[in-house]
Amino acid sequence: MTEARAWIGLGSNLCSPHQQILDALAELDQLPLCRLEIASQRYITRPVGPQDQPDFVNAVAQVHTRLSPLALLDQLQALEQRHRRVRQRHWGPRTLDLDLLLFENQDWHHPRLTLPHPHMHQRAFVILPLSEIAPELELPNGRRVAALAAELARDLANDEVRPVTT
Repeated sequence: MTEARAWIGLGSNLCSPHQQILDALAELDQLPLCRLEIASQRYITRPVGPQDQPDFVNAVAQVHTRLSPLALLDQLQALEQRHRRVRQRHWGPRTLDLDLLLFENQDWHHPRLTLPHPHMHQRAFVILPLSEIAPELELPNGRRVAALAAELARDLANDEVRPVTT
């Protein structure tokens, strides 16, 4: 397979979430046939769904890969397992969550994977960090990431998604 760009959303709210994200970024660069190109800064984000859990730390990374989308998904899920990810409840707390957001500009539908990620355009914790590293990226629906980020930012509560300032 030829080299492709892929964008990955990272999130954690358990077991030292800042360190979980930093470690996962380093590990993305070590995945077979993958190279970490760039990562956004980290953001603190209120949880989606149940609010009886800690805030999340989120980021987005761009990788170059020779893996297929499904092979990359398998690698991401294995990385989650190495970080002791437990899937107990939908939208519940987690040590590490890795979402394959985009794979080049492909529209892809498979029982295990839909690309682009079906909810990414509604999630400021994905679009704001993505706009840092790929503002001119055009989504398969024709929208530019920077324009979508500006729209989402207007509608945010002050503390809903905020950059880490350390």
